[in-house]
Amino acid sequence: MLREADRRLVEIVPTERQLKHQQMEFYGFIHFSVNTFTDREWGDGTESPEVFAPQSLDARQWARAARDGQMKGLILTCKHHDGFCLWPSRFTEHSVAASPYRNGKGDIVKELSDACREEGLAFGIYLSPWDRHSPLYGSGKKYDDYFVNQLEELLTGYGEIFAVWFDGACGEGSDGKRQVYDWKRYYEVVRRLQPGACISVCGPDVRWCGNEAGDTRASEWSVVPARTADTEKIADKSQQADETAFRERRIQAQDMDLGSREILKSEKDLIWYPAEVNTSIRPGWFYHASEDNQVKPLAELIHIYEHSVGGNATFLLNIPPDRKGMVHEQDVRRLHELGEYIRNTYDRNLAKEAEITCDSALEGYGPENLTEDSCEACLRTWEGVTACDIVLEWKKAVKVRRVVLKENLRYSQRIESFEIQTWRNGTFHTIYRGTTVGYKHIAAVDEPETTRLRVRILDARVSLALAFIGIY
Repeated sequence: MLREADRRLVEIVPTERQLKHQQMEFYGFIHFSVNTFTDREWGDGTESPEVFAPQSLDARQWARAARDGQMKGLILTCKHHDGFCLWPSRFTEHSVAASPYRNGKGDIVKELSDACREEGLAFGIYLSPWDRHSPLYGSGKKYDDYFVNQLEELLTGYGEIFAVWFDGACGEGSDGKRQVYDWKRYYEVVRRLQPGACISVCGPDVRWCGNEAGDTRASEWSVVPARTADTEKIADKSQQADETAFRERRIQAQDMDLGSREILKSEKDLIWYPAEVNTSIRPGWFYHASEDNQVKPLAELIHIYEHSVGGNATFLLNIPPDRKGMVHEQDVRRLHELGEYIRNTYDRNLAKEAEITCDSALEGYGPENLTEDSCEACLRTWEGVTACDIVLEWKKAVKVRRVVLKENLRYSQRIESFEIQTWRNGTFHTIYRGTTVGYKHIAAVDEPETTRLRVRILDARVSLALAFIGIY
């Protein structure tokens, strides 16, 4: 029997910008500023632009390294908390225009945005609302005017922007006052000038996963209480300090379940608010030579990738350029290894070579749609049918290491539980149990050989809308 409460949950669907953003799956952060040259994580705004002097900066090298790692975009810290601008802003002298870089004629935002487009990557911006250099910080509207002016420069001078990344850092200004950010005004500017851009973290489109260690939830829901987007609470939990302990913090127990039936049953206002998992390839966000031997191992990056992209979230991995203005060779090598793993693992979909059947499907929405990786086709069941069995059968035995499931998010997120079974000795045996699917779920199964797999959808909120099955 269809539960009316569940029908309400699946009425919440992503906007087209949110759907397009999630389809990017994996993209990079570039943290680069005066901090790179002062060997700090957070600058205090007193740094002289003279310290910013990369001798061999090559934005194309950054973009090539990202593309080789299978990233689909890069987000640049155009201005971090120190207030130093990587573009020649008309509204401050604290920028590359006052630095030795290219004799004051440089514009790193332009260099990277151009490089991204040449390499087929999307380009995004990070602009810290906290400016520790500006004397206007803490003044209210005067500071907001200043911040919006710089935001407009970035949104109008560098082509299409796929993401605008705001964090919640907020400290005292020079006079001891804190700025109360006019988030509504900032969002309006982004929507007006870059309507296709998602506003992330302290924004309405993409949710911070809750830590900077790459930790993920076993069950990640995209339909969550509207209060989850409270920017003041996000600010309170994020960017508290640049301490190693915070960067390594895991998701806390009380934050593990954000969207189950039990959690949502008493919530009046719900929103589509998908998660982003962000971490750095090194311990710090900015480059430090002392961390050259602390680049994350390939196995750890694979784990984060498969539990974020493969756990109904996106993956934002930071790759900080060094003082020369290059992504360090250790980082480049690790990105290449990660890219090779992704390419080799997910290149050949064995599901296309199998006969696929389903015990319950609407006419025109059958299992033949499951090998097309898009939101334009899917397998759907009859109204009220919230479980089904999908069987894949091969003429010759195949080895299976990964099973990928995807829902058609235009119909919301529906699956509550599933299991994967393999055929052994004349019967099916369960080799994997999972809960949510959402945009994508990657199941590690490492099955030596089989001629049949069965994907059993055990429970869904309403009838199914499964978009894709990948067997690798």
